[in-house]
Amino acid sequence: MFRNAADGYVDAAAYGKTWERARKKVLAPNEQSTVLAKRPYDLQHAGILFWLHSGVDPAECARRAGQSIQVLFQYYAKFMDGLQEHSNRLIEESMQEWSRRSEDGSPTG
Repeated sequence: MFRNAADGYVDAAAYGKTWERARKKVLAPNEQSTVLAKRPYDLQHAGILFWLHSGVDPAECARRAGQSIQVLFQYYAKFMDGLQEHSNRLIEESMQEWSRRSEDGSPTG
């Protein structure tokens, strides 16, 4: 993710300091004192939650995050409670579209 002055990769031992300097460059002073993007992992966590709440299939979220679906559900299932209403809306919209096409004689498949 980061390159050093010699255009090589940042050594693992220096990664924390590099991340800290990057946060100082991109975050406002009031944001720097918060836990916002405190660790690189926090960005992955936020991204996965965003995908899930956007309605992306959990299997696809797991694939993009480089995780198994089991790991995704183990760590993120507690955040998926609010997705039931969104899922119900998607199903209802699909059923209405299916019904409309059936009445029109349009192909449904």
